[in-house]
Amino acid sequence: MIHHAPDSGHSHEIEIRVRYQETDGQRRVHHGNYLTYFEMGRTEMLRAQGYTYKAFEDAGLFMVVAEASCRYQAAAEYDDLLILRTHVGKISAASIRHTYELIRGKRIIATGETLVVCVDPDGRIRKLPDWLLPKV
Repeated sequence: MIHHAPDSGHSHEIEIRVRYQETDGQRRVHHGNYLTYFEMGRTEMLRAQGYTYKAFEDAGLFMVVAEASCRYQAAAEYDDLLILRTHVGKISAASIRHTYELIRGKRIIATGETLVVCVDPDGRIRKLPDWLLPKV
């Protein structure tokens, strides 16, 4: 298990094969699915560090999306093999900003950003667990 926290500059990559049900009538990925891809990137980055989001929730904490954006530069289509690169940006006491690059071949086809905030089951903002904070 990895015991260091992500910090600025930390990144992770996953492959995504576009499934038919993620596309619209033109066989292009529906715009809403890009945010799902970003969530997959965050989840798998956490798993690569030896943690799971399920364990995070079992500890009584939740990461909620407070901000999300996506800039589309080219369409992803059915059966495309994409690389999603997830970067950890700024980490505060209770939030993490991620940026994303979705790549097909050598071309970046979409970029995005999210801000996730740590909350308790009642929705009150809570401090991130120590293992998730950057070491000084």
